[in-house]
Amino acid sequence: MVFIIYTNFESLKNDCENCQKCALGATRTNCVFGVGNPNAKILFVGEAPGENEDKQGEPFVGRAGKLLDLYLNGIGLDRNKNIYIANILKCRPPENRDPLPAEQDACIDWLRNQVRIMRPSIIVCLGRIAACKLISPNYKVTQEHGIFFDKNGTLMMGTFHPAALLRDPRRKADALEDFLHLQEKIKELGISI
Repeated sequence: MVFIIYTNFESLKNDCENCQKCALGATRTNCVFGVGNPNAKILFVGEAPGENEDKQGEPFVGRAGKLLDLYLNGIGLDRNKNIYIANILKCRPPENRDPLPAEQDACIDWLRNQVRIMRPSIIVCLGRIAACKLISPNYKVTQEHGIFFDKNGTLMMGTFHPAALLRDPRRKADALEDFLHLQEKIKELGISI
C-alpha cells in the first residue's frame, strides 16, 4: 500500500470519510475523523469510535467523553480550543470490540497524516491499544502511565482510557496524576494554551 502525503486537513478528511480500506467502512454510520483545533500542539489519541461516536461523528462524546472533558477542563484544556482528539481507527468496530491488528494497519495512515500536518509537541495515548500502537508494542498502561517517551522529537505519554476508568474508578486518581503531569510538561515546554 502506498502512503499518500496530504498537505491539509480538508482533503485528508474528505478522503478518510470515503475510505473503504477495511470492512468497517461498510458498517459505519459516520467516519469519526477527529475534533478540535488542528493547529493545536497537543493531540489525544484513543483506539476507536464507540456507538455514540459513530452516531455523532465525533470522538469521545459518550460517558467516557464526559469524563475525559472533566480531566481536560481541570488542567485548562478544551477539545474545541487548544487540543485535538482523534483515534487509531476512524470507524466503529462491531459491538465496540478491540480494533483488530489488520484494521489498525489499514487505518493508521490517516492518523499519521493528521500528526504530520499538525506537528504536535505532545501526543497523549488514551488507553493500552493506542499506547501499544504509538509508543511501544509492549506498553503496559498500569506500569508506564504518565511517563513521557521521546519518539522522533514528539513527546508521547500514555494514560488510562476514560472507559476503563468508568469500569475501575480506583484508577481515577492515577489518571488525575497523569493529567497534572501533562499540565507540568505543557508549562515546561512553554506551549501556549
